Amino acid sequence: MTDFILDLTAWGGYFGIFLLMVLENVFPPIPSEVIMGLGGIAVARGQMEMVPLIIAGTAGTVAGNYFWYAVGARLGYQRLRPFIDRYGAWLTLDWAHVLQLERFFHRHGQWVVFVFRFMPAFRTMVSLPAGMAQMPQGRFLLWTAAGAGIWNTGLAYAGYILGSNFRELDAYIGPAAVALTVAIVLGYLWRLLRWKPRA
Repeated sequence: MTDFILDLTAWGGYFGIFLLMVLENVFPPIPSEVIMGLGGIAVARGQMEMVPLIIAGTAGTVAGNYFWYAVGARLGYQRLRPFIDRYGAWLTLDWAHVLQLERFFHRHGQWVVFVFRFMPAFRTMVSLPAGMAQMPQGRFLLWTAAGAGIWNTGLAYAGYILGSNFRELDAYIGPAAVALTVAIVLGYLWRLLRWKPRA
């Protein structure tokens, strides 16, 4: 994974960073931590500048998240109802849960979008319900850019400070992602076993 990121960055420069960050948010297994961290290393070596790096990474993050926001906005909650009625037991959801989620996003959507930018896995997933709840597009883009800008800045400076040692983190990120996925699956199975539909 690291070699692929390095090759694409060497080929595309800031556009390569932008493209990688778009892909990271459309296909979450690509880790933003490694992309921006290696970008920070490139800054330390004089191959890139910090501000354009952060701008490119943040623009890619916003573009990737907007893809899922647009999918959610086009789908809408009402189109989900036949699916929830049929498969809700497997999702441990009923229609009342969906309506609660919609109301929650209307009240607190901007904070959810901002805070979830700092959470692995959830930072991309949150864009779909934001679109389905018809969160105002400008507000979604603003809070996504704000959270992503802070996150990407931290990662880039971590790469800049740690230098080549940052590449060693790649050996830990993969197992950590697997552990998080296993925890999510176990949590889902626990909820599935205990879930009962509302009357």
